[in-house]
Amino acid sequence: MAQASNPQAPALKLAPTPGQTIGPFYGYALPFDKGNELVNQAHPGSIRLHGTVTDGDGTPIPDSMLEIWQADEAGNVVGKDGSLIRDGYTFTGWGRAAVDNVGHYTFTTLNPGATEQGKAPFIMLTVFARGLLNRLFTRIYLPEDTAALAADPLLASLEPERRNTLIAVREGDGALRFDISLQGEDETVFLSYPREA
Repeated sequence: MAQASNPQAPALKLAPTPGQTIGPFYGYALPFDKGNELVNQAHPGSIRLHGTVTDGDGTPIPDSMLEIWQADEAGNVVGKDGSLIRDGYTFTGWGRAAVDNVGHYTFTTLNPGATEQGKAPFIMLTVFARGLLNRLFTRIYLPEDTAALAADPLLASLEPERRNTLIAVREGDGALRFDISLQGEDETVFLSYPREA
């Protein structure tokens, strides 16, 4: 039986609830077939983006999950439907990867182009991990265009030693290495957006 509300009662102040924390159950529901392959490995421009996710002590976080969004090689932001169905031909600019039991992740993707003339190209990355009340946002910048990196407003707003946590390392085979540290001395710079604050 419903109770009538009392108009004389003080207004109840509700606190916002946290976002969903990640747990081992994410391994069953969210990863999907070829979710980490934005392009097929046979694509002539394909590269490997990989690294590790660690906590403040440098211990790998094996049950985290990552998502990336990026422009294509020409700097076009792709807006195609069907991101969850990988046909091996269509680049949708979005991918999701579960981290393995030693904290390592890998994506097969393209080097993104700059979305504007003179801007530094980057990949957006979101981290979901145990102990996080909400996801974390960051960027992965390509290391080559040092002039564009120096002129980037976000990077310019950071202390020089912190900027390096957002710039990937190009490996000899063309792969990008980007390690993510959630806390500690080498903590990756994470971003906040007004809507997400």
